[in-house]
Amino acid sequence: MASYNKVILMGNLTRDPELRYTANNMAICKFGLAVNRRFKDGASGEWKEEPTFVDITIFGARAEPFAKYHSKGKPAFIEGSLRLGGKRSKLYVVAENWEFVGGGGGKGGDRGGADAGSSAGGSQATGVEPGAPEREPEFQQVDDTPF
Repeated sequence: MASYNKVILMGNLTRDPELRYTANNMAICKFGLAVNRRFKDGASGEWKEEPTFVDITIFGARAEPFAKYHSKGKPAFIEGSLRLGGKRSKLYVVAENWEFVGGGGGKGGDRGGADAGSSAGGSQATGVEPGAPEREPEFQQVDDTPF
């Protein structure tokens, strides 16, 4: 039987990312993500939120820019897979990709799209130097479509 292990989460960081390096100089970034489930209580009819706290680890080139541009409370979109912890009692997510979400402002800006999570360039991934004012990307419309 085939298996499929894919996790997609969007939530807010519960703590600042912790960036470490292995003896082989591979970056490892660990952080927590709070994901809220919003539902209407059947008894009272009120909207309630139920948080789920997920531990996430990013390895390699994607770890450094994540740690550089994210901090506690910032939103993040994470794609990855589930892994079982060392004592086989706790699940965590190994992130394969990440993206900025939300509005601008703050540390790093919250802009960047898929390229920001998939490159090790940090500020080069977003095309904006840290501290520089943000602007929308410029698109050119081409009338000579070949199909």
